[in-house]
Amino acid sequence: MQPHPKKKRHHLKWMIPAVLLTGAMSALAILPSPNDWSDRIVKALQTFGTRYPAEKVYLHLDKDYYAAGETIWFKAYITLQGMPSTTATNLYVELLDKNNNIVQKKLFAAGNAGAPGNFELPETQKPGVYQLRAYTAWMLNFDPAFSYNRTIEIFDPAKKTQAPADSVTAPDFAVQFFPEGGNLIAGQPNIVAFKAIDNNGYPIEVSGTVKNSKGANPVALKTIHDGMGTFDITPADGQDVFQALVKSAKGQTKTIALPAPVTTGASLKVFNKGSRIFYQAVPGNVSDTAFNDLVILAQMGSQLVYKANLDVGEGRISGFIPADHLPSGILQITLFAKSGLPLSERLTFVRKNDLLQMDVLDADTHKEPRSKNSIELRLPDTMQTNISVAITDADAVPVDKNSNNIVSTFLLTSDLKGYIYNPSWYFRNEADSTLRGLDLVMMTNGWRRFSWEKILNNEFPEIRFPYEQGLLMKGVATMLNGRPMPTGKLDMIIRLPIDSSSMFASTPINDKGEFEMANMVFPDTAYIYYQGNDLVKKGVDVNVKFDNHFFERPTQVKIPYPLRVPPAVDNNALKLFLANAAEGNKVNRSINNKMVYLKEVNVNAAKVKPEETTEKRYTSGMFSGGDGYTFDLTKETPISLNVFQYLQSKVAGLQISGDLNNPSLSWRGGKPGLYLNEMQSDVSMLSTLSMQDIALVKVFRPPFMGGFGGANGAIAVYTKKGGDNAPKNDPSIRGFKLYKKAGYTIVKQFYSPDYSVKKEVHALPDKRLTLYWNPNVAIDTLTHTARVEFYNNDFTKRFRLVVEGIGDDGSVGRLEQEM
Repeated sequence: MQPHPKKKRHHLKWMIPAVLLTGAMSALAILPSPNDWSDRIVKALQTFGTRYPAEKVYLHLDKDYYAAGETIWFKAYITLQGMPSTTATNLYVELLDKNNNIVQKKLFAAGNAGAPGNFELPETQKPGVYQLRAYTAWMLNFDPAFSYNRTIEIFDPAKKTQAPADSVTAPDFAVQFFPEGGNLIAGQPNIVAFKAIDNNGYPIEVSGTVKNSKGANPVALKTIHDGMGTFDITPADGQDVFQALVKSAKGQTKTIALPAPVTTGASLKVFNKGSRIFYQAVPGNVSDTAFNDLVILAQMGSQLVYKANLDVGEGRISGFIPADHLPSGILQITLFAKSGLPLSERLTFVRKNDLLQMDVLDADTHKEPRSKNSIELRLPDTMQTNISVAITDADAVPVDKNSNNIVSTFLLTSDLKGYIYNPSWYFRNEADSTLRGLDLVMMTNGWRRFSWEKILNNEFPEIRFPYEQGLLMKGVATMLNGRPMPTGKLDMIIRLPIDSSSMFASTPINDKGEFEMANMVFPDTAYIYYQGNDLVKKGVDVNVKFDNHFFERPTQVKIPYPLRVPPAVDNNALKLFLANAAEGNKVNRSINNKMVYLKEVNVNAAKVKPEETTEKRYTSGMFSGGDGYTFDLTKETPISLNVFQYLQSKVAGLQISGDLNNPSLSWRGGKPGLYLNEMQSDVSMLSTLSMQDIALVKVFRPPFMGGFGGANGAIAVYTKKGGDNAPKNDPSIRGFKLYKKAGYTIVKQFYSPDYSVKKEVHALPDKRLTLYWNPNVAIDTLTHTARVEFYNNDFTKRFRLVVEGIGDDGSVGRLEQEM
């Protein structure tokens, strides 16, 4: 096996790197004075970059198109300042219809900079254009344009032909003009970029001429790539106004005025040569000394990477930015006047060969029905990687021509305001034509994660949503008279109906009655039974107003861009896709309506002794053994007031006396440790448990080595799980009130049949269109390879493999291959 070349990706750290200074007209560096006026600009950028790091989200979907009845499988990748966001815990994903109404929304648990998820589309799902929106709470503090949005189309598999998506009937087009640096400078040659789009927002080809008011020296105008192009003009003075006569490919014509030229200030020219990026300041009036002192700053991801002072009076107006040690991404170059006013700005793209390299090392694929296939992937041997893999039918699953992938999202579209058509095209290769097209994107779109004017005036984003770590529950506890509970705590029994587990928790209450419990992690829904405890009287009756999380409140979603009609799908592929989707829905209905025995029972297996059954089901670790007593309450109906009354006189040496709601416990001269479901508890918690909810009690003789405070033995209480006569609804815990708290969505498991084993379900047709989906593929850390194995369906002849992933250095990559 030939190893991958060891490529090291340079990345920008959170802290501001050392300022790079280079000479403009010479190779000598320009050193700032001790009281450099531009320091406040640098400080403003540093403050923004440090306090407001950019978090980004991307979703890898198993397919580009879906039919009603299918499941949308996805893997979220999350980055923070260009690095894997390993601290992210909460991911919010919404499915919106064309009117921005939320059709589905879910909260997913993130870990290791990612989160698997899925949306199940009912067979009654209305066909049409939808949007997937994904974000973290931190991202809500900033412009919604930087949330992740993806348009998807959902079809009705019951219809052989699909109605075209809604569009504006009357064809029209528009052309925008973008002078390089932002302004046309009178008396100087200027490069002007333009973008032509139709009324659906998609690029179109146009041609035409550009003339000044006198009609002299007309300049030709013609699109180069996806509606974009450039031309050169030189306005004679501030009154030399230009107009463009533009003609679309459909024959429509328009006359559009260009921006008026300026005779003051300055503009900026940039020439990207790869390893070096040359720039030149273009003064509007060389005799205007107000703009003699200039500074040029270049930043990437809100991190300063270059700074140079310029002096127009001395002719020091140009220089170069070394790009050798910069990663791939957008570089924003801004020219400032001494007043702090940004005069001109230009984006350019640093393109490096630093993407995550992945390829197919070996493949054993077959086109026979239900045959087994295996693919071995090769990954970089210099870093840890996190990848997801989708394998679909290459003939029956349509592919979106306007695609956006993990590379184009994280490196391009997530940093730009404005619609980019087919962004993945700009990362297909490093040919001159591709790089030229990428520079056109830079000239016709704006980078606006912050406003220079605002941050220089100390106007920073308002943080309405803190960076989340787990689930948060907070609220205000009041006494029955309406006054805040002054001090004490809120005792809680937290039960999870999903697995019948439970735990005891307690959180302090401040003098305003406020409490907060952070870093909670649980699936589905938690039933939280609570009561007050003022540290003097146990079981205080309180009223609690719990704060609603923003995701639990009705939300009016505002999408920053209009919903665009997706490009037409190949009709032959669409027919095949819908036919198989319809058959797949029939199969799924059969599976859901048919009893399938997933596991045979071996009746000859040795039976577990009755007295061991409950104990083995409930106990684990040090709690599963030990010297002591075991009481199985699933076999009896105790009439005791609580567990302490039940244990009285049952355990030799254990003394239980006093008020049984708050008893005194003693064993060998000390207090035994108390546990509820193997978590440390206390007397007030255990005394309130209903005996009908207790499945098992274990009393360990001293010493108990399973936890702290076990020198004097321990009492372990277990509440009932499903199947042990647990109450179906409200367990009626005496003195406690109920609050239901939503947790993380339970992600469905992708069904991948194993035809080497005979099962009743295998008699049904296999019409799967996604043959393999794995959001977290296991990688061999020794060989740096990953193997995926799957079985064919009944009809696929060609497979489409898509692998996307991220390295621990922040590099992202995508592999797409048909086989």
